[in-house]
Amino acid sequence: MPFRWNDWNREHATRHGVTEEEAEMVVEQARPPYPEDLGHDKWIVCGRGSGGRFLQAVYVIDPDGTFYVIHARPLTDTEKRRYRRRMR
Repeated sequence: MPFRWNDWNREHATRHGVTEEEAEMVVEQARPPYPEDLGHDKWIVCGRGSGGRFLQAVYVIDPDGTFYVIHARPLTDTEKRRYRRRMR
């Protein structure tokens, strides 16, 4: 999957300590019920990053099929529990 990074999304998407590589990994390894459509052409996915952390990433898909991550962050403890139950 091709990803597009620029100064804006690099700063915004990684503001919570998530690396570009972790965000990409979560998007690439999404499995049902993810990704979820948030509307307005935005998608959300939760999963594990390369370091094993549970993460959330929000992205859009450019017209050329490139993924543009607009936000990424670690899941809270409550969100981790919900994620684990949902993935059973």
